[in-house]
Amino acid sequence: MSGGRQNRRAVALIAVMWVLVLLAVMVTVATQETYMDTRISMSASDRIRCKWAARAGLERAIAVLESDLRDSDSLYDPWSAYMAVADFNNIVLDGCRFSVSVTDEAGKLNINTITREQLLWLPDMTEEIADAILDWRDSDDEARELGVETPYYVNLERGYPARNGDFRTIRELLQVRGVTEALLYGRGGGAEAISDYNQGWIRYLTCYSYDLNVDADGNQRIDINRANERQLQEDLGLSAAQARWITQNRRYDSIADLLDKATSAVQGDEQSEPITEQVFYDIADKITTTRRSRIRGRVNVNTAPAWVLTALLGGNEPVAQDIAAYREGLAGGITTLADLRNVPSVTLDLAKEFVNYVTTRSNVYTVHVVATGDRSGLSYEVEAVVDRGESPTQILYFREGAIY
Repeated sequence: MSGGRQNRRAVALIAVMWVLVLLAVMVTVATQETYMDTRISMSASDRIRCKWAARAGLERAIAVLESDLRDSDSLYDPWSAYMAVADFNNIVLDGCRFSVSVTDEAGKLNINTITREQLLWLPDMTEEIADAILDWRDSDDEARELGVETPYYVNLERGYPARNGDFRTIRELLQVRGVTEALLYGRGGGAEAISDYNQGWIRYLTCYSYDLNVDADGNQRIDINRANERQLQEDLGLSAAQARWITQNRRYDSIADLLDKATSAVQGDEQSEPITEQVFYDIADKITTTRRSRIRGRVNVNTAPAWVLTALLGGNEPVAQDIAAYREGLAGGITTLADLRNVPSVTLDLAKEFVNYVTTRSNVYTVHVVATGDRSGLSYEVEAVVDRGESPTQILYFREGAIY
């Protein structure tokens, strides 16, 4: 009898132990579910917070760009990473922290105006890819010697026609034959290995840059192909003889033609006087040869990296390095093209070749913002291309999303 009672007690004890185990499992599962629900809720909350923090960072960058003086733009301006340490780095906002970086698009070569020679000076560029890029943007379907046109692209597994027009975003390059993510973004490996010095073509190329056809004071430039002698004297401060010489030698394709004709055998009558190199540099920012309000593709000599300057100068790396060294020694960078006279290696002949393709001012910038939640560690990014040449500032390209 006592043995049966002991057995029943043992069974009851085992049953109680199993109940306790089951309860512990249920508590553990419930705790884990609660933890997961909390994490999900926290992540969802941080995602929303980070999204608006990143957008706040974009608005802050736009505000800084709009308040920046427009007479010249350099890496010493408040939007630059060299100067915007307090305004753009690790900013606390409602449980998030965001950081902002701003890149000047005028510091790059414009893919819609770049020449084949300039393309070939980019790191890891080949003749085949250069011709394919030029074929992609031209208006015809006639392939260059090493290029391809629409027939090549439509026969791909997922075919598409060539643009036969301007690139609309720089990432459109990935549709061009031979252009890989490694080349565009600077990430390589295996068969897609790239040179160590190649930071990615996206840092050297743009499709957005342009220069407003105004001088440093915001005044419309004087068209030397159409202005009369009186305008040239009053608006440019030229002598009557110099103004007369300019009108006598018209049909200027670029402002550099003034230098070309002044140093050649082209002369006027005895009442005219060719302009000097000094005078040219003094008026260079005030003159134009086109009525267009915007001039695409001019490169800002203050913000262009050495690779861009080298390509712009047709591979003349020593001069590119001299210009970069000279601008770094100036508190506000190169303010006008006249400053280039102080770079000994920029000879008159070289100035004739590239002065019409450079500027000291910028309008379009890429803003990149990353916001991170303090609790979840989740990050959210915003990338936008903004044009402050418009009023109000226009957003030309926008991309956002969580970073996983």
